[in-house]
Amino acid sequence: MSRRLLTIAGALLLLVCGASAQAPSPEAMSAARQLVTTLKIADQYRAQLPQLMLKLRPVVAQDRPEIERDYDALTVPGSEIYAPFLASMIDQIAALYATSFTLDELRQIETFYAQPAGQKFLEKSDALAQASAQIGQDVSQKAADELKLRLIEALRQKGHKL
Repeated sequence: MSRRLLTIAGALLLLVCGASAQAPSPEAMSAARQLVTTLKIADQYRAQLPQLMLKLRPVVAQDRPEIERDYDALTVPGSEIYAPFLASMIDQIAALYATSFTLDELRQIETFYAQPAGQKFLEKSDALAQASAQIGQDVSQKAADELKLRLIEALRQKGHKL
């Protein structure tokens, strides 16, 4: 999930910093909102809320039990306190998608992710990204070790003392 949230955060930053002056059409926005729903981006955000609230709790409640109880009651998952932020995030991500893809492309992407293979890809994407990153690190380390040995040997053959 964290990789997806970083992607979302990056996308939002790009939207804020480099948004096109031309607003997407209502039809493109509708297709983009549908894609955001299919991608379950709001669910990903909701899943991160408990961690966010735990981080804020000591700062806001200041280790005072009476405040902590009220804080916990206000921040339960599903609380309306999050609704404006969730709606804003969905709108901004939809606008980003609507300006990044044509209406036809949005529909094609939506079609893929709505199918079983697309849903399976979404379910497995975090694990696949982590495993791929690990493979990349492992191969890079092996390559560095092997190249180091080869380079040292080649330099020794040229008379260098290493």
